[in-house]
Amino acid sequence: MNLSVNFMGIELKNPLIIAAGPWTRNGEMMKKAVDAGVGAVVTETIVNEIRANVRPRLVEKEGGMQNIGLYSEFTLEEWENEIGYVKEQGGVVIANILAQTPSEMAYIASRVEKFGADAIELGVASPHGEGIEVLASNPYQLYEITNRVVERVKIPVMVKLSPNVTNVAKLAKVAEKAGASAISAIDTVRSIIGVDVKAGKPLLPTYGGYSGTPIRPIGLAAVASISQAINLQVCGIGGIENYYNILEYMMLGASTIQMGTSIILNGFDHIGKVIYDLEKWMIDNRYENFEEIRGKALTSLKSFDEMKIEPYIAQTEKECVNAHCEKCKIGCIYNAIKKEGKKVIVDTERCTGCGLCVSICSHKNFKLIWKE
Repeated sequence: MNLSVNFMGIELKNPLIIAAGPWTRNGEMMKKAVDAGVGAVVTETIVNEIRANVRPRLVEKEGGMQNIGLYSEFTLEEWENEIGYVKEQGGVVIANILAQTPSEMAYIASRVEKFGADAIELGVASPHGEGIEVLASNPYQLYEITNRVVERVKIPVMVKLSPNVTNVAKLAKVAEKAGASAISAIDTVRSIIGVDVKAGKPLLPTYGGYSGTPIRPIGLAAVASISQAINLQVCGIGGIENYYNILEYMMLGASTIQMGTSIILNGFDHIGKVIYDLEKWMIDNRYENFEEIRGKALTSLKSFDEMKIEPYIAQTEKECVNAHCEKCKIGCIYNAIKKEGKKVIVDTERCTGCGLCVSICSHKNFKLIWKE
């Protein structure tokens, strides 16, 4: 099975890319990802003026992670060795860069290009603080910063968009008009992951970026809307844990995906399992390449105005295996479901076809049928 993809004109051995973050903070860490089999790695965010990261800065809770680390602690000059080291190991390197102005972004881009980066990912948003956020939400500034970089370098430029905006598809169109080669979405979500109520303090002392499993629905929606709006390739990011999540993103239009938080929670060995499972699924389902599945789910994704009220109702044809489980009964706000031991009864006059019982039943006892 050939898992290779052509992304931004670069041949990748598979669509799995490691996202920018503390797991790609130097050449050694990026090499671990390359050795594990990824198609490419994205550097931790490279900036002109560094400052030490705060401690603590990472908190995991219920599958999600808040990060208040800002960017790389390496100087721009030091990144020449780190990128060079990964290139010597045969890795494909995408340099994630961040700056306050178009001219500064273009300068950093030209430097990392000379260091050997295969492509650039523009970081135009930060969920920490307030200062840099305007780059991700202001169409004019986004155009200026993207266009300046595109004109300055010869390697592909990808723009990483934030979910902390009102219309991500509109901004993707701006980046496309400015000459970007691809869009990556989404960046982390502005967050406070929780509060220690005994101490009366947040778990981390400032706002930060939220990543991991809980943001996947936000990422999927962004990738779908971007894919429908532009003709550029899209790299999906957000809550990717396994091969199934990769397929979800690709069927909504992504050409590649980026994984990050899952590496911290499961280790670099997890990469090999994800790639193996992805290949097995493609073989088992008789797909020869990813173009056969890319965007497949978009064809059935409708706008709300296109939706019609159809006479679906819930039905169950078998007894529940657990007489004590009442999730379906409790969850039915229309009082259409009753349970008598293992027997489940649906009141077809009360049922409105909302579909919650289908998803909430762990034993898959329910389905929606057309009401005659």
